[in-house]
Amino acid sequence: MNVPKPVADGLWIVDGPSVACRGIPHPTRATIVRLSDGTLWVHSPTPMTEDMAGTIGALGPVAYLVAPNRLHYTGIPTWQARFPDAETWAAPGVADRAAAEGVELRIDHDLDDLAPWQDEIEQHLVAGSARHREFVFFHRDSDTLILTDIIQNFETVHLPPWVRPLIWLSGADDSDGRMPSLLRMSFRDKAALADSVEEMIGWAPRRIILSHGRCYEGNAVSELERAFRRELRSRRWGEASKVIRGGQD
Repeated sequence: MNVPKPVADGLWIVDGPSVACRGIPHPTRATIVRLSDGTLWVHSPTPMTEDMAGTIGALGPVAYLVAPNRLHYTGIPTWQARFPDAETWAAPGVADRAAAEGVELRIDHDLDDLAPWQDEIEQHLVAGSARHREFVFFHRDSDTLILTDIIQNFETVHLPPWVRPLIWLSGADDSDGRMPSLLRMSFRDKAALADSVEEMIGWAPRRIILSHGRCYEGNAVSELERAFRRELRSRRWGEASKVIRGGQD
């Protein structure tokens, strides 16, 4: 924990402490990308520690701290204190949530703004929910998709026994990691969600880094299609029907 681990050239993950969400312990993970100018882009920062600060500093100057949705900002103040020159970019709802929780958080830019990393990291605001507004990211050089909460993949063997049935019922255990059922219910517009999934599939990622649970080191497109099979089902049936009809012609 609290140690940058290399995933690909210029890409690291940091596994942080578990946090409680509705009483359930959630493992946490930050993702660090070194941009072409040598600066660091940090997604969903886990709490900074003294030991970690020196290690991070050796990777490069921290330029950007990213809060990808309204729940993933709590580690940022510790990074702001250690790296005061870093800019903080936040998704919709982060400022209101932090204020409601009494957390002092400086936000420099909205993620809706034109981001300075756009030539290296794609970003997209997942559609379909009025409550859950999450940005997803694609690091081009490593073909890596970076997600926060829309797929969770808990390794239940590492969780307390009383928690495991709750994770199984939510549909977020690592035998079939996907969007937890309560979060899925907030996405009333399933067609808009499917459009966002198609956007991610169109990036053709090779791996997926998750904030909660086991990452997918390969077959990323297949994992997206599996995790969102309900939302994509009608489209895939339509595509198959066109192929069948074309063969009959």
